[in-house]
Amino acid sequence: MSKLRFVDKRQSTFFADARQRVDAYFEENKISKHANQAMWNKTVFFLVVFWVLYGLIISNQFNVWVMLVLSIALGMTCAFIGFNICHDAVHGSFTDSSKLNRTLGLTFNLIGGNPYVWSITHNIVHHTYTNIPGHDEDLEIAPGLVRIDEDEPVNAVHKYQHIYAFLLYGLASLSWVLRKDYIKFFKQNIGKTPNRSHPKKEYFNLFFYKAVYYTLFIVLPLCVLSITWWQFVIGFLVMHFFEGLVLGLVFQLAHIVEYTEFPEPNGDGNIEESWAVHQMQTTANFSCNSSLAYFLCGGLNFQIEHHLFPKICHIHYPEISKIVKETAADHGIQYIENKTFWTALQSHYRVLRKYGKEDYAVQRMKMVPVQA
Repeated sequence: MSKLRFVDKRQSTFFADARQRVDAYFEENKISKHANQAMWNKTVFFLVVFWVLYGLIISNQFNVWVMLVLSIALGMTCAFIGFNICHDAVHGSFTDSSKLNRTLGLTFNLIGGNPYVWSITHNIVHHTYTNIPGHDEDLEIAPGLVRIDEDEPVNAVHKYQHIYAFLLYGLASLSWVLRKDYIKFFKQNIGKTPNRSHPKKEYFNLFFYKAVYYTLFIVLPLCVLSITWWQFVIGFLVMHFFEGLVLGLVFQLAHIVEYTEFPEPNGDGNIEESWAVHQMQTTANFSCNSSLAYFLCGGLNFQIEHHLFPKICHIHYPEISKIVKETAADHGIQYIENKTFWTALQSHYRVLRKYGKEDYAVQRMKMVPVQA
């Protein structure tokens, strides 16, 4: 199988120009592309909130209703740690020290994920083949239940995907913790990217850190909390539902909204655009003027800048977004952006409705015989 390539037929100089301007910004301002004090403050803040919430729950000093609220807060905090710490660390953009990045990346295990598996599925596959059906497995939200590929058959169930998809997003974290990492680790291919060989230590890390997570979030609570097993199950599921919902929404609003494309390879198996222009066509920003969204989402609301410059710490995205937006305009390239989280959510809803209910209606119309 030949590897998919990006063929720059229009000879775009967009990325070279954007990179030159962004590099100039850091050089002229004499600042590092990695974490600054604000980034370290965020890191400390989210880790402290995590351990405080966990400690309050495990202290066994509160009634079940208070613990349920704490569980919701803990689940959302886990998602924010993923966005703000793990994501930059595994991309190698947090610091200029690969050793420190790996150490910070271990926080991924704290929220139930595996940094090594993520580095393959996200850093290599998703960032290279963004929104390309059959290659980018991030498009496979819930195979058979959520349809966003025109070539996938549409069925009666898909008519309602704009409603139930949001409930499925809430299962993302639970799936990640209990099954997804194992499946991805042992798959022969991720999309069409070979995945057959892993360092021996990663086999140990996968099972060891999962065991640590299960101990912290299942074994220990069951041993020390004065609650029934079914109350624990409810708390565990609720925590993961809110973690998964936050994770799912932020990632979906960055790639599955109106105007983002899902390009198919040509007859030669290639994409007829440069890699950078392809990223612009398949990626969207949202809530760029919201300090709260930027703080909580770890800059992932600036998804365009992240995809073009994944080695730059997200703390710098608001500034370099101005440069990227201006450069895109100079080159006549669309810069896809939803002004608020709400407008992005509405856009995502319409995309789900189009690929579900609307496409199903079109299919049914084609099946109705024309009356003479």
